[in-house]
Amino acid sequence: MRATQATHARHAMILAMLASIGSAAFAQPTAPASEPPILPDDQFEQSLPALSDDPDAPLPSVDSYIEQQMPQADMQRELPPATEPQAQAELSQPLPPLDSVTVPDAVAGDENRQEKLPDVRYSLKIEGLDAIGLEDEFRAASTLADGKGRADTTAMVQARAREDEALAVRLLHSQGYYDATALASLDQASDKTGMLDAIVNVTPGKQYRLGAIVIQARPTVPEALIRDSLPLKTGDPIIAERVEGAEANVALKLPEMGYAFAKVGARDILLDGETVTGDYTLPVDTGPRGRFRGITTAGKQAFDAEHIKVISRFRKGELYDSRKVDDLRKALVATGLFSSIGVEPVRTNAPAAEDTEYVDLHVEQEAGPPRTLAGELGYGTGQGFRAEGTWTHRNLFPPEGALIAGVVAGTQEQGVSGTFRRSNAGKRDRTFQAAINLNHQKYDAYEAFTAGLSASISRASTPIFQKRWTYSYGFEILLSNEKTTIDPATAATDRLTYFIGALPVQLGYDRSNDLLNPTSGFRATLRVSPEASLQGDVSPYGRATFDLSGYYPVTDAIVIAARTRIGTIGGVARDTIAPSRRIYAGGGGSVRGFGYQQLGPKDINDDPIGGRSVNEFAVEGRYRFGNYGVVAFVDAGQVYESSIPKFSDIRYGVGIGGRFYTNFGPFRADIAMPINRQPGESKFALYVGIGQAF
Repeated sequence: MRATQATHARHAMILAMLASIGSAAFAQPTAPASEPPILPDDQFEQSLPALSDDPDAPLPSVDSYIEQQMPQADMQRELPPATEPQAQAELSQPLPPLDSVTVPDAVAGDENRQEKLPDVRYSLKIEGLDAIGLEDEFRAASTLADGKGRADTTAMVQARAREDEALAVRLLHSQGYYDATALASLDQASDKTGMLDAIVNVTPGKQYRLGAIVIQARPTVPEALIRDSLPLKTGDPIIAERVEGAEANVALKLPEMGYAFAKVGARDILLDGETVTGDYTLPVDTGPRGRFRGITTAGKQAFDAEHIKVISRFRKGELYDSRKVDDLRKALVATGLFSSIGVEPVRTNAPAAEDTEYVDLHVEQEAGPPRTLAGELGYGTGQGFRAEGTWTHRNLFPPEGALIAGVVAGTQEQGVSGTFRRSNAGKRDRTFQAAINLNHQKYDAYEAFTAGLSASISRASTPIFQKRWTYSYGFEILLSNEKTTIDPATAATDRLTYFIGALPVQLGYDRSNDLLNPTSGFRATLRVSPEASLQGDVSPYGRATFDLSGYYPVTDAIVIAARTRIGTIGGVARDTIAPSRRIYAGGGGSVRGFGYQQLGPKDINDDPIGGRSVNEFAVEGRYRFGNYGVVAFVDAGQVYESSIPKFSDIRYGVGIGGRFYTNFGPFRADIAMPINRQPGESKFALYVGIGQAF
């Protein structure tokens, strides 16, 4: 028993050692019996470790057995040299960032492997949208359509198709087709080799319509204010744009009717698939109904709250109306004194009449630079070059008291002027202006050195506020030394000094759609000026001019414009009137094709001497493309010595022009020629300026 246990223990130890060291001999298949053994039995027995006679003694370790059996030389095999310290330091460094790695240039022969693959061509087919009128809208937003039938890879076409699937569903939902589905697929085209058919197949389903319409809000005045402001009714298709527009109308109307702080909540639409309807619920927080009270202001101020009250169009106690608040905001912007301006209602909780509350307006000002430099340049045949520059301080004398210094430099006109202007002078839109000027003019008709003093009160249009009715009235005092023709038959001239006083009044009516570039409507202006001229004796007389212009849009790009002018001076002979106050015609703002002031009576030297009446007519065809335009025009007119225009001996000019449209009006260049040109008249005339001719 003891020997058997020892033998078993020995065999177990041998197997364990063989498994540990992986002996090559035992890893091979067992040799056939006829071949000699790899290891004789006696050597095998000798290689076994000696065992203790005590069966309970611990077995020797495998390591001690290996140390005894393996040659010492094998235990002392040379190991590879240790890594150098410098190399270890390099290995311990972090890897460089990916974008710092330089990729070697392609080696020869890589060109063929890097050639761009040909584009994937495809056609777009849409099924199911044309029947409900949505195909054009889908194509306008389609990613596949935007790709114009080309893509780098098929995967790109597939990605576009998935986007268009989602687009189709969103579009259909926005039109009330809430059960709609869309499926995009790619097929090989049968008629074009290499082409793909991108097919977006849409199943709209039924269009949902509005069921019950419920508004959750406190009572209003009038009672049906919210419902009447919500243009939705049961049975209407649930179209997102219409629903959002209706809600926006509620948000607009409530503040116009006194509810300054009204808020429209988030709608809820409960869909019923069986009836294909949606019950619509809209919560509205009306807030208190309010009345105007006062105005407060803060920030970098151009003027105080009292002047803001002058500009406003409401009074204390009036029912709050957001349109009047918007009007005040626009009027403040129109002053040109602010870089930014904000006007917001402020709740006061102060009770007012008829179960309302007072509402204050808070104006947050940010005054901008008050100084402006401006310039204007023009050219006209007979008038030459003319440049005008102004320096303006728009708020030198607050509130809105402006000082304007101007200078005119031209080939035939020079001058300087100073102007004081108070806008919104004690009343909204009323302007007081006083000016002094020194001027020199030298034309074929006369030469004049003039000093003038004038003042006026007016109501005029601006680009922001184009007014239907305008007016002005005031006075002018002029002292003018002029060289004039005293005998047209001999062209004899003399230099005379005139002292002139005038009380000009002007009334205008404007129904055009734009102040600087009208395309529809009409305008009419009447100007009357009683005057008196002191040159030896006092000679009173009256001047009057009537202008009418109209604009008719033939298409969005073509406008027909026409104008007429009639003028007269009555009560005195022509030669008694200072030459600078007589009536002339011809030039860029009159009858094109003729030089400045060249129409009408002339002396023996063919120099114009002016008249007492005029009639002018013009028609233009204006074609605009983008920021550019062309015009063709016919002008006509004549000046007469009589005080009543005769409408005879009319002279005509024809021409063409170009326009470049800017934010401050069109830049104009016209060239015209006279019909039936007379000796001494130019073959053509050129006019350059800013703004339409009329």
